[in-house]
Amino acid sequence: MAAGLAAGAMPGPSSASAPAPQRIVSLNPCLDVILVYVADRAQVAAISHYARDPDGSNIAHIAQSFPITYESAEEVVALAPDLVLTGRHSSPATRNALRRLGIRAELFAVPETVTDSLDQVNAIAALCGRSSRGAALVARIRAAVAAAAPPPGERRLSALVYQSNGFSSAPGTLMDEMMRRTGFDNAATRYGLKRTSDVPLELLIADPPDVLLAGQSRAGAPTWADRVLAHPALARVAHRMYRANFPRRLMNCGGPVLIETAGLLARIRQDAMAARR
Repeated sequence: MAAGLAAGAMPGPSSASAPAPQRIVSLNPCLDVILVYVADRAQVAAISHYARDPDGSNIAHIAQSFPITYESAEEVVALAPDLVLTGRHSSPATRNALRRLGIRAELFAVPETVTDSLDQVNAIAALCGRSSRGAALVARIRAAVAAAAPPPGERRLSALVYQSNGFSSAPGTLMDEMMRRTGFDNAATRYGLKRTSDVPLELLIADPPDVLLAGQSRAGAPTWADRVLAHPALARVAHRMYRANFPRRLMNCGGPVLIETAGLLARIRQDAMAARR
């Protein structure tokens, strides 16, 4: 579940002197993350139920303390929000109901670049009346991404994000840019991936990347989709590629999540380079 923008938010009319909203509801897990970073705790009336998913959420450890909704219009209206943050994948029925009832809702798209993601942070912070927090968070993200860049002239490595069912990030995505910024070339290109989708195991085995950013099976019994992550064929090419654990939750969102994503990708690259020596 990713949220983001072709260009930040699409806010309605507002005034710089308007009071900050006091009851904000987020219906998207990526917007949840930004909201809890920039808003006052008392401003957050609820976040999405996805925020409590330990496999997919980046704030599962703190989401237990926040009220949640399952995105129904009835739940949201009962919370009497003065601002609702929604994503492209939020329920159209709920968005339409909010519109009919005159409840302010701001729609965000999925960020495809780091710049889009930073614009989204600033937009949400401004909507919350906390622009200075947004600016501070953007500065932290920029610093983390810059620190994760490889040394000038160091060899680039090919890498593939490989999650359950072979799910991978395509070129032109936020994840693709983060890989490039940290010294990786997205191997999904050579497998013909034009949109974020599954890479067949056969292609991976025939032409393995330098680094496999592999997902991990979910807690408990693995699903059928998880089985590809432990397929015996991967062991046969283990000597040709460095395999690292890469949580799928880091594929999902930008904003403050980019701090962890940048740091992990930089460490994986360093370890992969050391393994090649």
